[in-house]
Amino acid sequence: MAVQEARQGGAVAGPHEGGCTCGDCPHGVREGHRRAVAAFLLKRDEYAAGHGVPAAVAHSASASRQWVSEELTQAAEAVAERGRAEGAAWLVRLWRRTAVVVWAGVVLLLLGQALTAIGAGWTAARSAGLLAALVVAGALTAASWFHRARGGALAPVIGEDNRLSTSRAVAASWVLFLAFAVLVLVGQLADASGHRERDALIAGLELGRGAGVVTVLAVVCGIAVLVRRVVGLRVQGQRLQKVRAHRPRAADLLTDDAGRGSFADIQYVVISGVALVFAAVRLARRPDQLPDLPWGLAVVVLVSAATYLAGKYAEGGRPVILSVVRAREAGDLDAPIRTGDDIEIRGAGFVPVGAQGADRLSRMVVRVGAVHVHVPLVPVAGGFDNPTDALLTVPVPAEVEPGRVEVQVVTAAGVETNRYAIDVME
Repeated sequence: MAVQEARQGGAVAGPHEGGCTCGDCPHGVREGHRRAVAAFLLKRDEYAAGHGVPAAVAHSASASRQWVSEELTQAAEAVAERGRAEGAAWLVRLWRRTAVVVWAGVVLLLLGQALTAIGAGWTAARSAGLLAALVVAGALTAASWFHRARGGALAPVIGEDNRLSTSRAVAASWVLFLAFAVLVLVGQLADASGHRERDALIAGLELGRGAGVVTVLAVVCGIAVLVRRVVGLRVQGQRLQKVRAHRPRAADLLTDDAGRGSFADIQYVVISGVALVFAAVRLARRPDQLPDLPWGLAVVVLVSAATYLAGKYAEGGRPVILSVVRAREAGDLDAPIRTGDDIEIRGAGFVPVGAQGADRLSRMVVRVGAVHVHVPLVPVAGGFDNPTDALLTVPVPAEVEPGRVEVQVVTAAGVETNRYAIDVME
């Protein structure tokens, strides 16, 4: 009873149970979001089937459509708020998970070294590798704690749209690997007692031996910086539409903003991962020098990086209105556009990638002259019939003055289309 009263008051007086939906514990936020999504989908499908519409507005198609749109918009905002809260709680939990994964990697390295040392014996290189792993793991754990509210160790690879960045993840992987490789050499150098041994270790850092891996490192880091600049400029220039995700997902590394597999991202991750594994094996075989990545493999990585960058340049595009016509139902007579009529706006790019949710669709606005018209949500089983990426249907409000007026669409990402002139009759 005390726990229930504390929940109602917004405080936590005891452990939360499995059905908790309050917002002050990770499980409660996650469960609350799940239930809000289920309730919204049920309401959408009921309205799509024609149920739940009040009798006061059921007699008018436009009035019932507007009422349903308003109800779904309010429900979608509640779902979006739950989603944002769930995403924030997920990021808070993520730093512990990243720390566990990092130290699990250290344990696996120790087990691998112990198994391979059977018969061959324990060497200074093995000790240096283990110490380097401890240093890297400690640094990552400290960074995770300081950035625990933003995803822990993954904070540097989370983009401004709250998705995992493929270019940053690839660059961070190479940076961590090269830092580990140099620390292995440093550990061996500190343990070396003879001049020849120390000179050999220092020679292992020469550019001639590590030119391939250093070139790959420079390119992938440059790609990460350049892609951020390219995306930022394209968004500011309204040539690319970006919407913020509720939380990052591992699939972001291989997909676009809509969750569909992206060839440019997949090939970049796969080829970089293969090259990284090859470099790790070379380091394990020759721990006394930087991994000598063959130039053939290095060029393959460079080609993959160039393909990824070209894909970033090619994606997106500004939304465009191609035509505006009067919406006509079966049996209607052909007529000009008048106030109160519905118009169909035909074009492309009205719904940004990743903005298929109702909370995003409800933000779309059409300017008809000086009047801003919110695009109504028209539900169908499993989704929405309006708006779509290529077609919008909105009413011409009575506030629009007869004559020639311009129509313009403002998408959920805030990008404006071209202006299209239509004639509105009295």
